[in-house]
Amino acid sequence: MNISYNWLKDLIEIEPPAAELAAQLTRVGLAVEGVHSRGDDFVFDIDLTSNRPDCLSHLGVAREISVLTGKEVYPKIQTRPVQTDVPIPAVLAPDIVKIEAPQLCHRFTARVIRNVKIGPSSEFLVRRLEAVGERAINNVADITNYVMLELGQPMHAFDLDKLGEGRIVIRQARPGEMIKTLDEIERKLDPTMLAICDAEKPVAVAGVMGGFDAGITEQTTDVLLEVAYFQRESVRATSRKLGLVTEASYRFERGVDIENLKRASDRATELICEITGGKAGEFVDAYPMRHVPGEVGSLDISTAVKRLTGLGVSDNDALQILDALGIIEKPGVEISSLRSESETSHRESEVESQVSDWKSEISNRKARVFAAPSWRHDLAIEEDLVEEVARHLGYENIKDELPPAFGAGEYQATEPQESAIRQTLVNRGFDEALNYSFIDIKHDDVYEPVSGLLDERLDNKFVELRDSVIEGAVRMRPTLLPGLLDAVRRNFNYQNKNLQLFEIGKVFAAAASEDGLPRERELLAMAITGSEMHEDRGMPGRELDFYDAKGAVESALESAGYGELFLDAAEVRHLRKGQSASVIVHGKPVGTIGRLNEEIAANYKFRQPVYVAEIDLRAVLAQPPEAVHYAALPRYPAVVRDVSFAVGLDVTFGAIRETIAAENIELCRKVTFVDIYVGKGIEENKRSITIRIEYRSDEGTLLETDVEQIHGRLIRAVEENLRIKQRI
Repeated sequence: MNISYNWLKDLIEIEPPAAELAAQLTRVGLAVEGVHSRGDDFVFDIDLTSNRPDCLSHLGVAREISVLTGKEVYPKIQTRPVQTDVPIPAVLAPDIVKIEAPQLCHRFTARVIRNVKIGPSSEFLVRRLEAVGERAINNVADITNYVMLELGQPMHAFDLDKLGEGRIVIRQARPGEMIKTLDEIERKLDPTMLAICDAEKPVAVAGVMGGFDAGITEQTTDVLLEVAYFQRESVRATSRKLGLVTEASYRFERGVDIENLKRASDRATELICEITGGKAGEFVDAYPMRHVPGEVGSLDISTAVKRLTGLGVSDNDALQILDALGIIEKPGVEISSLRSESETSHRESEVESQVSDWKSEISNRKARVFAAPSWRHDLAIEEDLVEEVARHLGYENIKDELPPAFGAGEYQATEPQESAIRQTLVNRGFDEALNYSFIDIKHDDVYEPVSGLLDERLDNKFVELRDSVIEGAVRMRPTLLPGLLDAVRRNFNYQNKNLQLFEIGKVFAAAASEDGLPRERELLAMAITGSEMHEDRGMPGRELDFYDAKGAVESALESAGYGELFLDAAEVRHLRKGQSASVIVHGKPVGTIGRLNEEIAANYKFRQPVYVAEIDLRAVLAQPPEAVHYAALPRYPAVVRDVSFAVGLDVTFGAIRETIAAENIELCRKVTFVDIYVGKGIEENKRSITIRIEYRSDEGTLLETDVEQIHGRLIRAVEENLRIKQRI
């Protein structure tokens, strides 16, 4: 943001020279990255954070200087009230300005100025605008830009004679509506966008750019000046969809001062009448969504500053700083009445949580409650007040010291088990992946989350971000798989086709809870593809398959003390039918495992099988681990029999194992899976499953005759119960 030193002096008495003032502004958080000479003026290049839209104007910076110097901002910026030629009765106002989407347009003012003479701006106006990097256009357009830079309020001037029926209607665009914007580009609107229209068509994209057809030209004589407040999220979404970022949209999407509209309109009208010879006419102020000041509570502001920053400050000094910033204390307000207006505070849940903590801490004591000024959208919790006080006390005064440790550095209850899982997977050749916690909405309903994560009763089951760091990535992930598969694709692009990746991280889902906080679960996800890689061999080994993924899951959970793991055939949305299963621990489903289905694989352009697993670690680790029992090594050898069965596609190894276990034969110690075969010699829609049965006695070496009788009994039980036949 470029700020003129001479312009600031029109708003507030300034004694320090430009270089010294720049250092003082930087000290309080308005980082001046450079001071440039422009004739008899100096221009500050201020790097503002996104939470300080109030300083995107000379007035906002003047307020900060006022706190620094103790000087008051000149009253003249309040402007003189403008008298209208033709007062408008309230009943007629909707005929001139009608707001059909009050949830997107909270306030709209319209002023008619007649008999203006369009021409070049004065040398003073041109010099002021060019000093801060703005190009002069004509006197009316330059005045609207001048007032925006002075007071921080974007505005737009229409040629009144070009507005159908001389009316303004603020509504959502209709499907397929088009508008030629001031940059002479035809743009297609959709119903998610807010448009400023006349009686027939859109004449501006609300909060972004005006329309070309209703723009000011040299032939314009009557002007309609619009000064409005649009919902921030709506402007941001529209700007991104259209690929159109303007000075207006930059301010609207960060937040402007809704109580500043009348003053900005008066100021611009005053200048237009003075410079163009126009005469102020009708004025309409449509204000359907009245602003309610946000309230921030603090038990003891000086104590909070000391606790969070280490800076010592008296209550009086802290209150003086807050008062100078327009943050006014509301006396005699009890904690129970504390509230936060949703439009001005996007951290309402944090406020409510803090209020709950205060109630339990101080019972019925009273708290100080501060009203946030209408130009500050970033004040919501006590820490915000502390920041305001601390930056004006001086961050450089914060001393370096170690914070007190109250259990800092302790392991979480599940940390040893998670560490064991990580080490086991690394030992098996896996690499750990770390991905963003936010993903694109295109992944909604593509992957099946772990059981119990999503609340199907809610209309919106997901957690959505207001501001995304990455374009389009506005969804807090309900599954780890999109990030893991992106990592697989990235490796494929670098010709690394043999992968074993895992990630341990949190997923999120909306919850119908009183505190408004989302659900969080910690999951373990894996992805394997390609072939085995051996350290001492240049060529890859056999291809990895479902059973490698199963073995990895078994090893990981066994290292954490959960060896009893079973798989149950299941249909999973993102997995291939017939190669997918539910993971069962202690009788409860805790995740899924299988091969990625063809549709998702095609979207990622995977040309080789990819096997994935996702396990709810919280559900697993919440159960008691299995006790480790000591047992002596067997004294006598085992007798092993391999058996193959010809089975249908619906018969699983698990069913065979359960049937054998149901016979409850003491000498049968173990049943393990060996192989599956499909091909020559096997009927269509059938396969061969080979299992291994181990027999052992603790009393002596088994003879063949001892085993044959028991073995035959088990084979008959399997054939009869499952209606399958042994392959000879």
